[in-house]
Amino acid sequence: MAQRLPAEFLKRIKAVTNKRARIVLDRIAKNGSITTEELKNLGYEHPPRARMDALDLGFPIITRRVKNSAGKSIAAYSFDLSRSLGNAGRMGRLSFPKREREAIINNAGRKCQMCGATHDLQVDHRVPYQVAGEPLKDDKAPYMVLCGSCNRRKSWACEHCENFARLKRVDICQSCYWANPEEHTHAAMKAVRRVDVVWQGDEARSFDEFRDRLRKKGKTVEAGIREIARSRK
Repeated sequence: MAQRLPAEFLKRIKAVTNKRARIVLDRIAKNGSITTEELKNLGYEHPPRARMDALDLGFPIITRRVKNSAGKSIAAYSFDLSRSLGNAGRMGRLSFPKREREAIINNAGRKCQMCGATHDLQVDHRVPYQVAGEPLKDDKAPYMVLCGSCNRRKSWACEHCENFARLKRVDICQSCYWANPEEHTHAAMKAVRRVDVVWQGDEARSFDEFRDRLRKKGKTVEAGIREIARSRK
């Protein structure tokens, strides 16, 4: 059942121009909720991103688990009217002018700062907007460049992190792999060290040779890299 929403809240929804966010907000306002299944049927392959667009604009949205027609557990999004609605429709995250976006990407060497990919590059908040706001004034590099794939992986990791959902401590985010892959101390508050490495061009042949040598020994590439790291002690 749809919730009875204040007139001012509905007015703010109508002022939203972000297409993905507007779909989420309109459906919740009309039906009370929208599921990830419904969003996929509408053509959104990554439903949590549509939800994040609405959160970025300050709308209080909560997630609960429901069953779809096949009995599979999926997410359903609805408004949390127990929270203050005063911030809904605030300025939200900045929309980058093309020139500024290109400058940020150029400064990153025109590659993803996670995996090194050179396609589908996007400018993302280093510390999620929902934690730090827009932007961190004392941060010399408040944004990072990610490919679409890594951006989706980061969004998923953040959404399942206690700091993102409850604590909202900037310092925890700043030491996380998803914000600082080169010098992280954890990944989404888990004792993890990780690195994404991409072999490109002539390097691909070296990777193939390395992988083939390990296969003959019955080992994976990951195991081989760990052995090299341990041998450096």
